[in-house]
Amino acid sequence: MIHSMTAFATRRGTGAGFSWTWDLRSVNARGLDLRLRLPEGLDGFEQSVRTAVNGAMKRGSVTLGLKLSRDASDAQLTLDPAQLDRALEAIRAVQERAGRLGVALSAPSPAEILAQRGVMVSRDETDVAQGIVPSLLEDLSVLLSDFLEMRAREGAAIAGMLEGQLSEIASLIDAAQSAADARRETQQKSVADALAKILEASAEVDPERLHQELALIAIKADVTEEIDRLRAHVTAARDLLAGGGAVGRKLDFLAQEFNREANTLCSKAQSKDLTAIGLDLKASIEQMREQIQNVE
Repeated sequence: MIHSMTAFATRRGTGAGFSWTWDLRSVNARGLDLRLRLPEGLDGFEQSVRTAVNGAMKRGSVTLGLKLSRDASDAQLTLDPAQLDRALEAIRAVQERAGRLGVALSAPSPAEILAQRGVMVSRDETDVAQGIVPSLLEDLSVLLSDFLEMRAREGAAIAGMLEGQLSEIASLIDAAQSAADARRETQQKSVADALAKILEASAEVDPERLHQELALIAIKADVTEEIDRLRAHVTAARDLLAGGGAVGRKLDFLAQEFNREANTLCSKAQSKDLTAIGLDLKASIEQMREQIQNVE
């Protein structure tokens, strides 16, 4: 089975007073280009994430983000004794000053004292968040499974299209063979005309030179090797699709070889029908190459 490089997956979770959202997306690329957007302050977390992603895929421009937020209803506060002492000392100083001036003040309530800035502080969220790392990594494992499942579905669709395109290319190769066979009589006449021109140009013809010239004419018109190579490339492409795995680069290289043989076929065509078939081949190969760009 082949996989597509284009996919996305999201996952939400909650735990230990936090909520989070994973977001994973990828598009095609020559290699594996991983971009991470993760919260800071979680020791060893990024390396664990990189290891998990690198083990799951070989190619693609991958962006993985995690948004982590603390639930407001679960805010954990603690008393700062030093700040409390400063607040109480300030209240005592105010009451003493007011007494000397004959101003009566009521004593502040505990709630009013606790409301003073800095008396109650939040616990270190880094320490709290560190405890949910196992849950985050467990969720990441599920996210990667969902993501790879989508890659596999997309890959199966691409494989179906590639197989259809290979069948079309194979039919065009057969048509090229038929067109090449049909032009044989025309080729023979062309060789005879070329021979007549050579004999007309020189009264004394070197037999060895004549043999070389005729061989060169025949080679320039012969498309047997190109057709054989194209058929071999079709077989190789089907074998790669059947074998599955990360075969995108091999298929891309094979598409270049397809195109090279089709170009040579067109240059040797010497026939309107064979040229038209060669151009159709090039168009089908280009369509196949576009699909291959998405294969991992």
